[in-house]
Amino acid sequence: MFFERPDAGEMAVLVHVDFHDEQEREDPGEFLELVRSAGAEPAILVTGSRQRPDSRTFVGSGKIEELREALSVHHADLVIFNHALSPSQERNVERALKCRVLDRTGLILDIFAQRARTHEGKLQVELAQLEYMSTRLVRGWTHLERQKGGIGLRGPGETQLETDRRLLRGRIKSIHKRLDKVRSQRDQNRRARSRAEIPSVSLVGYTNAGKSTLFNALTASEVYTADQLFATLDPTLRRLDIEDVGPVVLADTVGFIRHLPHKLVEAFRATLQEAAEASLLVHVIDTADPDRELNVSQVEVVLDEIGALDVPTLKVMNKIDLLDSAPRIERDGEGRPEVVWLSARDNKGLELLAQALSECLADDVIDFELSLAPEQGRLRAGLHELDAVREERFDEAGHTILEVRLPRRDFMQLMARLGEKADDYLPKTLQAPSIWET
Repeated sequence: MFFERPDAGEMAVLVHVDFHDEQEREDPGEFLELVRSAGAEPAILVTGSRQRPDSRTFVGSGKIEELREALSVHHADLVIFNHALSPSQERNVERALKCRVLDRTGLILDIFAQRARTHEGKLQVELAQLEYMSTRLVRGWTHLERQKGGIGLRGPGETQLETDRRLLRGRIKSIHKRLDKVRSQRDQNRRARSRAEIPSVSLVGYTNAGKSTLFNALTASEVYTADQLFATLDPTLRRLDIEDVGPVVLADTVGFIRHLPHKLVEAFRATLQEAAEASLLVHVIDTADPDRELNVSQVEVVLDEIGALDVPTLKVMNKIDLLDSAPRIERDGEGRPEVVWLSARDNKGLELLAQALSECLADDVIDFELSLAPEQGRLRAGLHELDAVREERFDEAGHTILEVRLPRRDFMQLMARLGEKADDYLPKTLQAPSIWET
């Protein structure tokens, strides 16, 4: 017996199971946020506790009866699980309840599909959806598992299911090719920035931690923000000028979530590569979230998966306005910025973040006094052009005395452009190899 599958369900019965294994547990509060973000209306949350999932229906026959009753009482047409179901479990629950069933992975994919705006984002989401769907084709097409018939189609032929799988494989292959072009373009852009020695900073963090709000506050941009999960999906790059560093590229990336589906991580690898190859990661954390430590560990799991765990990281404790806390910088044992406390929404502590970014990125800033003869005007003009002159005066001999502070790489590039040797102008302490390597 088969049922009509609606295009979408608005009233939904939710299912959350507590498992003894801490690694298998999900957050019911976050689950409700995900459901609302997808546009569904939660009718009731059916909870339970199990040692391990039932191999056939995930929740067992008793819960299936409870779900059937809940669907009838609330006139719901959709059941959403806060867990990843196998294709067979999803199919068995659909058959038992005679309604559409969605697991956590399918729910997140649906939200991503709604939020994708750019061509690249839509391709990445479609790829993840097709790869997810390819293992579940039989679920909705059981009645089509028969040979094609009709004039010109009799004979061996192929089943409708095989046709669908072949079409899916073709589409997946086509999207992979198009995404390869996107990756190639991104790699080319990153190489160009690397040749120009422009540092890159990527904002990472748990979804709804305030990354896009902070991004807007720093760059005066208008990236969409909202108090919901995955409000921003597509990556955004903007130029940001940092004192003692110069221009940097600031990237706002997709938010992470607990048990982020692996297929999504794979599909968004081109986007997340911005984080893996950044000069610095700014890990934005929702200070007011009671699960913030768990969220931090989940972000680190994804960073490890994309090879970005070893990238230097500055933590930003955002939303201090909710805790009535003051902006501040926490430093490590060597005096380097480690954590910045701020409120992106209220623009409190942004100057401290700018200071911390400057210190983290400008590890090789040189500060020295320079004496120039009148005929060395080109060097003086070059230093002024770089905004490196802090103070300027003249001595009795007519020489220009400059107090200079700038990144070493900028000074070296200026010297090379003028055909000069840098060591002829630098104090001996700044010529030491140990200084150069810091």
